[in-house]
Amino acid sequence: MKKLFTIPVIALFLFSCQESLEDTAERSLREYSEKNCPRFVHETIILDSCRFERDTKTIHYFYTFTGEMDNESMKDKHDAIRELLLNELRNETSTRTYKDAGYSFKYTYFSQKQRNKILSETVLTKEDYQ
Repeated sequence: MKKLFTIPVIALFLFSCQESLEDTAERSLREYSEKNCPRFVHETIILDSCRFERDTKTIHYFYTFTGEMDNESMKDKHDAIRELLLNELRNETSTRTYKDAGYSFKYTYFSQKQRNKILSETVLTKEDYQ
């Protein structure tokens, strides 16, 4: 009889010690940024950092355009950038858990010349990538 009580208590203890998906996202994105950022993802694009925005359940990536991509004309290419990001997100397997949970993904691209100037910003929601 004692074993029947012990097993549920142990199971409850184990489940209560696990991270929530939000905690996992926050921790893993923070650790990734600390270890890997900034880094070039293309000769003209730097991944500066990424973070989880808990209130909107959004994974937010921050980039910098450099060289030929660091210009005002990137604002005119918003639709092309959005389509490229959407195709990439749909095919990305490492974000599957977050996509299954309905998280949003936000991509902000800054100018290297004018550090606080946003040249492109895209938000992709569950309705977009399903």
